[in-house]
Order: sequence, then structure tokens, then C-alpha cells
Amino acid sequence: MAKVKVTQIKSRSGATPRQIANLVSLGIHRMHNTVEVELTPVTAGMLEKVRHLVTIEEVSEKTNA
Repeated sequence: MAKVKVTQIKSRSGATPRQIANLVSLGIHRMHNTVEVELTPVTAGMLEKVRHLVTIEEVSEKTNA
């Protein structure tokens, strides 16, 4: 599975309780906090709900040969 880096860039103040719960479930607890998560259908849905609060970057997988 692909991995993505998620960084919170906007305050969760004013966000709905559902959006705050999605941030916590992703492992984001404060501003400018960055986490790496597997991109599964579940996490993709969470990211879709909070995309206005975060930036999402694809992480390149290193291959060892």
C-alpha cells in the first residue's frame, strides 16, 4: 500500500466534532504535526473529510535491491 504524509496546517478550532475525531484517528493532535499513514480506503475517506485542514504528500517507497 502507498503511504502519505499528512500535516495539519489549519486550526481545528471551529471544525465539527466529526472532523476533530478524524484528525485524532489519523494521529494528528496539534498544529504542524506530521504523521505517515497507509493510504487505505478508510484513511482516504478520513482525509477527504479534513482536506481543508491538512496537506497531503505522497511518500516515495525506497526499494532495496
